[in-house]
Amino acid sequence: MAGGRKSKPAGPAPPSRTLVLDNGASTIKAGFVTDTTTDAPRIIPNCIARDRHRKTFVGSELEKCKDFGEIAFRRPVEKGFIVNWEAQKEIWDREFFDDKAPQRCDPSETRLVLAEQSNSLPALQLHCDQMVFEEFGFSSYCRVNGPAFNAYNDVQAIFQILRTPDTTIDVPAEVILLIDSGYSHTTVTPIVQGRPLHPAIRRLDVGGKLMTNYLTRLLSVRHFDMRSDPYIVNEMKETACYISLDFKGDLEKTWKGTRGQRSQDYLTGAGIAKDYVLPDSHTRFHGVVRDYEPGVSAKARKGAVSTEDILTLRNERFVVPELLFRPSDIGIRQPGLGDLVMQSLSVLPVGLWPGLLANIVVVGGNSLYENFIQRLQTEILERVPDSCIVRVARPEDPVTSTWLGAASFAKHQHVEKLAVTKQEYEENGAGWVARKFSAGLGVEL
Repeated sequence: MAGGRKSKPAGPAPPSRTLVLDNGASTIKAGFVTDTTTDAPRIIPNCIARDRHRKTFVGSELEKCKDFGEIAFRRPVEKGFIVNWEAQKEIWDREFFDDKAPQRCDPSETRLVLAEQSNSLPALQLHCDQMVFEEFGFSSYCRVNGPAFNAYNDVQAIFQILRTPDTTIDVPAEVILLIDSGYSHTTVTPIVQGRPLHPAIRRLDVGGKLMTNYLTRLLSVRHFDMRSDPYIVNEMKETACYISLDFKGDLEKTWKGTRGQRSQDYLTGAGIAKDYVLPDSHTRFHGVVRDYEPGVSAKARKGAVSTEDILTLRNERFVVPELLFRPSDIGIRQPGLGDLVMQSLSVLPVGLWPGLLANIVVVGGNSLYENFIQRLQTEILERVPDSCIVRVARPEDPVTSTWLGAASFAKHQHVEKLAVTKQEYEENGAGWVARKFSAGLGVEL
């Protein structure tokens, strides 16, 4: 028809391949998702490291390193946010865009789904959006609050709820309280129908890095200087530490005794003391935890095998992860994890409390500590009304749980509504992109 309105040309077809990134401070979880397949995620160290021989390792190249003594790290993520894009670009190029990259992709034909930390500064978000489109050139992009991705997992399976085989899985989950304790910090995020309740998000500045630094200080005072060996101390923390269910009782068992005397529990180890054999960088590249040998002096144990350096860990095993529940022990003026959960709930309608407390999901590397689930449940039960049911569960792999939820989200219809194409970015600008993500991914009370 003459004079008729011209139809708007259809935009480019959405990419068939999606790169899903959970860009953590310690590790990157990365994998590809298509309409029919989901790759297993790779766990990539998010760092550039240099050993004492001045050899540099970028990302997954760290696996080739055999000598972790005096190794230095450069990390692009601080306090959970990407602040050094120069280093981050070098790692991404090495892992995804170079000719010999382990997970090589063409960004012009790939959608990026990126998990970001809660309450990120607008300036950092803007810079991230610009890097994704202008520097890397992805065809489509979606930046989502990382904890919210966990609502796209099978929450009923996490709580081991029996159901008939033909039961449909509701994705996203109706309501969950997500606790994410990682390398930089710990967050409590209430999530309703896949959207975080931003006013109720609470953060504790205690994570794996702070606990490693605290253990380093304890060892350097009590044994010998470990300040140049953060990687070794971090391994020690992950393999030997646990969360105490009776902190005062365990502390008494590890008490040395009055001056000139030794308590019986101290001499026997009381089932708490462990010997940690340090790596020697020649025959043993990782430390080993051994049972403590009571009745044998430290000099005798070290002299028996002169080639081994042994540290005896006592209350260090449980006072370090105790910081998650009592950060005031080292002067951090923040509430512990139990109080943090209550602070989050206090700004929400009381009608949401039963659903949130009955669906507490814990993810992140720190949730792997022994007794973490039991201690957290005890802390919360002491603070909530008796009529509330408290259930705390941890996914089978809490480290990759957020990535698996993001992979499920990448197949969901929501991703089409929220994703921004490169053409839209060029037409509307970075500010419009940030506003679209903010409007589509949160719930205001």
